[in-house]
Amino acid sequence: MLKLYHNPISMNSRRVWMVLLEKKLEFDLVEMQLDGDQLQPEFLAMNPLHHIPVLVDDGFNVVESLAILDYLEAKYPHPPLLPTDAKNLAVVRMVEMVTVNELMPAMNPLIFQMMGFAGGEDTHKLEQAKHKVAIVLQFLENLLGDRPYFGSDQLTLGDIVAASAIPWLPNLGFPLMDYQKLSAWTERLMTRPSWQATQPTPKMIAAFKSRMQALTAKQ
Repeated sequence: MLKLYHNPISMNSRRVWMVLLEKKLEFDLVEMQLDGDQLQPEFLAMNPLHHIPVLVDDGFNVVESLAILDYLEAKYPHPPLLPTDAKNLAVVRMVEMVTVNELMPAMNPLIFQMMGFAGGEDTHKLEQAKHKVAIVLQFLENLLGDRPYFGSDQLTLGDIVAASAIPWLPNLGFPLMDYQKLSAWTERLMTRPSWQATQPTPKMIAAFKSRMQALTAKQ
């Protein structure tokens, strides 16, 4: 059986979890506490880079969330989460890469501020982050166009990757009201059972915040 090593607060983990649910696969969840579990010898044997998520499939370890998504799509192609048309496939890949490489790093200072971590009080960094987020959101708004999902009339991997990040933005003081298409897209994604099943509860978020604050206080 598939086994996913994850943390429910992790955006990287959540996108893999959502794909597993969308494809209706059987799997076990192994929750990792990120204040030490990822440094244990058993986990380092699977991923010496000590990152989550890790997917284990009959002794085969897959690391890096986007690689895991491609693995699942190739091995379990139904329902399909990638378009076959070249332009539509490019749209999906752009959404994935822009979310991971541009949006999420820009969100980090806003997350640090929300969580009360060191570094979250740097006003200049916060303004730079907000500016970058705005650029990315406008790019994605244009890329979505009039279709219900990125590159398709059906859910894609691009939607799932973006859905792990964009719905957090209103909680970070960045409302989506200026991006009407993305706002409607977000509401559409939030009705899906896979999104609702993987949504962290306020209790989970509070526990994660407490653990991370305790960890940073020791540094």
